[in-house]
Amino acid sequence: FQWSSPPEAIERLKSQEIWFPPPQFYEFCRLCNFSSLRELQKFSSARALEGCERWMPVMLSAADGFIQLLPGDELYPEDPDYTGEKKNIMSTDKKIEDLMKEGGIFHRIVIKNINDLAVYVNIQAKYKHINPLMLKCDNSDYNSRL
Repeated sequence: FQWSSPPEAIERLKSQEIWFPPPQFYEFCRLCNFSSLRELQKFSSARALEGCERWMPVMLSAADGFIQLLPGDELYPEDPDYTGEKKNIMSTDKKIEDLMKEGGIFHRIVIKNINDLAVYVNIQAKYKHINPLMLKCDNSDYNSRL
């Protein structure tokens, strides 16, 4: 075990020292908004009674990787499979770069390989939550559309 701050954990993921799944990457990026535990506690207390929503990522298989689509993303289906029974994976022959350049409303995790993740969010978070910082473990730049 080793204690790491969220930015340190992301750096360790980039350098392939450790691995954690995309949902944890997303949460580490959210935690990067806070410089101290005190700030996080203050934020959590202030929004504690605001509410939550259930999310189910929808996987989009692209020519050169995957995108986990989250609610609010323009490609997120209207009727997602919350139970996992259908085991649907959306697919396209397009590359991730093309999908990102074509898009405009993002709430997604881009996965090019096990240690090459990026979070893209430009929607308003619900229930006074805070969006993750848009950190990425790769060198791609899709900021022109964000």
